[in-house]
This record gives sequence, structure tokens and C-alpha cells, in this order.
Amino acid sequence: MKIRELAKHWEENAKGRLTDSGYTIRLDVEAAARLAAIIDMYPKRHPEELLGELIGAALEELEESFPYVKGSTVVATDEEGDPLYEDVGPTPRFLALSRRHLHDLSTDNDKPKH
Repeated sequence: MKIRELAKHWEENAKGRLTDSGYTIRLDVEAAARLAAIIDMYPKRHPEELLGELIGAALEELEESFPYVKGSTVVATDEEGDPLYEDVGPTPRFLALSRRHLHDLSTDNDKPKH
């Protein structure tokens, strides 16, 4: 989800699946003031939900900003028959690590609680 799509999402009050683990963060004063403004604008949303969705959207945009680094291996061809080369930049590593952590978190969430 893009940052610019969050306000519409918040208006619709959708819910997502949350992990059991929490995070404590310290914000600079300007960011805290902006967050307080968002909390005032969307009072039906919990501050933790707003923060989680903001971080999620920022991470998606960060992933999109990673540069493509052309590797030497052809992985496909485009519609005109031109070769498409593997990406050896940070994106594949980020995606692989994200999948690993998603699997670990999903496995942890599926375990019975005592």
C-alpha cells in the first residue's frame, strides 16, 4: 500500500493481522507532532494501527526504491524477445529475508499459546 493510499484505507477502517511481538520507538518532536495530528484526524484508529500501517507503507516504498543491478544471468525474455537479466542488487536479498522472517513469524503465531 502506498503512503498516499493510507488516508483512504483509514477512512474505510480496515484491519490487518498483527504479530504478537511489539516494538518501542522514540520519535523526534516533529514526527511525534505529525503522528498526533493523524491520531486526531482518525480517532477510530488506534495509534499502534496507524503507526504499523505507516511503517508498512514506508517499507513498501523503500523496497520499490532499491536500485536494479543487472546481473549476468538471463532469467527471461520480454515480449520483444530481448533478454531480461537477474537483479543482483539489494531487492532479491531483501525479498528473501522478508520471506524468511514472514515464515518465522507465521510459524510463531500458529503455535498454541500457554
